[in-house]
Amino acid sequence: MSAVAETIKRTKVNYCLECGKCSSICPISLLNEEYTPRHLVRKAVMGDVEGVLKDGLLWSCLTCRMCNERCESGVLYAEFVRDIRIAARRVGEEGTHAHSGALQSLMRMMTSPELRQNRLDWVPRELKISNQGEALYFVGCLPYFDGFFTDLKLNTLQIAKDSIKILNYLGVEPVLMPNERCCGHDLLWTGDIENFKRLAQQNIEEIKRTGAKRLITSCPECYNTLKDQYPKYVGELGMEVIHVSEFLAGNINSITQETQRAQQLKVTYQDPCRLGRFSGIYEEPRKAITALRGVELREMERNRRDALCCGTSGWMNCGTYSKQIQLARLKEAKSTGADLLITSCPKCQIHFKCAMNDRSTPDEAKIEIQDLTTFIANRLKES
Repeated sequence: MSAVAETIKRTKVNYCLECGKCSSICPISLLNEEYTPRHLVRKAVMGDVEGVLKDGLLWSCLTCRMCNERCESGVLYAEFVRDIRIAARRVGEEGTHAHSGALQSLMRMMTSPELRQNRLDWVPRELKISNQGEALYFVGCLPYFDGFFTDLKLNTLQIAKDSIKILNYLGVEPVLMPNERCCGHDLLWTGDIENFKRLAQQNIEEIKRTGAKRLITSCPECYNTLKDQYPKYVGELGMEVIHVSEFLAGNINSITQETQRAQQLKVTYQDPCRLGRFSGIYEEPRKAITALRGVELREMERNRRDALCCGTSGWMNCGTYSKQIQLARLKEAKSTGADLLITSCPKCQIHFKCAMNDRSTPDEAKIEIQDLTTFIANRLKES
């Protein structure tokens, strides 16, 4: 059986009824009339293997899983796209990478076993970390984003600092790995399965050396990759994997006892695709937000499983359609009357800030953005 035939069976695309519900909800289909999930599904089911692998629209999908939520036949379209991209790349096909492919190059550089990184110089002296312990904090690519996007004046590394600050407040001195690699999420979802596996194998070895029993991450893509994709493609970590929002929700009483009385603030929240539709984590971040005194959460019209994606995935095809999606979401956030848009995914923050950085962006699409960890950490009492 060919790779495409196996993918069809595994992802149930042969169950497609061509009802059009996927096209009616797909963020890309609503903007690009040439793209529809049914287009690729039909080709695959009809046996046009070459046509599927060489179709440029294969790389347009955001893999946001919006269509998966709507499909009454149980078609796993995002997974279908992922696996077809793997097959396509093996025959020399590849999509258009944003930022000239620099981020993918960084990920592939990290696959070298001889590579030794200087990953921990950013940790401030006042934060307490360990070499071994019960809890491991997986930093991900946060140390690299600020350097890549200097024009956006980001501070995504603050997410890691604030995550550790919160953990310290709760009596946890997390383990940090000096030789941690990128989790490989973007390589997997853009078809580079070989280099994804290399990163995964090295991370698993490093993680097991720490002796930790729980891994905490503040990136939903790292969370989904480490928890769900590593066991599928490489092997089990042998420990619990949780997103920092789950940790916050589980310790909310301790956190709220340590928060300062803040001024009244109206906020709204962006559900990341990998945390929401992929992992079912919707209420934990909201629980952490609404537990803080003086904070009012105003939901966007599209929230939880209906939330609109931030417009791009895997650093692919960040063009006109992505910007339209981002601006639509930012306008939706601003229309709630919120003072602040809270995200719990570093890439959501990067993509939204990039959209707002454009001179043509109207005021109704401009809103302050802050990560959930920073929002919580800023309200902790000084120790």
